[in-house]
Amino acid sequence: MTQNNLKIAITGGIGSGKSTVSKIIAEQGYSVLSCDEIYKSLLSDGSFLSRLFEEFGNVFDDKNCLDRKKLADIVFCDENKLKRLNDLTHPEIMRKALKQMSGEGAYFCEVPLLFEGGYEKYFDKVIVVLRDKDERVNSVAKRDNIAANEALQRISRQFDYDNAEFDKYYVINNTSEIYDLRKETVKILNQVFN
Repeated sequence: MTQNNLKIAITGGIGSGKSTVSKIIAEQGYSVLSCDEIYKSLLSDGSFLSRLFEEFGNVFDDKNCLDRKKLADIVFCDENKLKRLNDLTHPEIMRKALKQMSGEGAYFCEVPLLFEGGYEKYFDKVIVVLRDKDERVNSVAKRDNIAANEALQRISRQFDYDNAEFDKYYVINNTSEIYDLRKETVKILNQVFN
């Protein structure tokens, strides 16, 4: 960290509400990057798409665009393939994110797999969004239009947020009430900058 540069990660398990927290932070006037958005930009890179094809076969639709559901169906059923996808994508995503956060000021970055990749070391502070597992399952199932057991399977393949210690980080407990989440997020922002 330089004197005039502060990098703050926002993370949490799938379905925790970290994207909503990111939106609330952006509404407060802060610069917020999203690793998911950086990933989407990678999907227009021909050489990256070629590497996906080499690794996972035909995971494209009839317009030669990545079929994210097809890819998810492959990697969430096979731990080795999920690890391979993460190894292909995450270092490139983090490289691009860190480059975008290199100027003066405070930068927030939504990083879904922060702890899985060991990327917390690149950030000065970390905000962890936690939410009840049943609510996460319901949220993911509804959002991705999948069965609850499939959502639970995806959650179980990620970092175990339910049993981890977050004493050295800022924690936001998402109770699914937007008013409470907004209030909690603003409270954490005040702590981050004090």
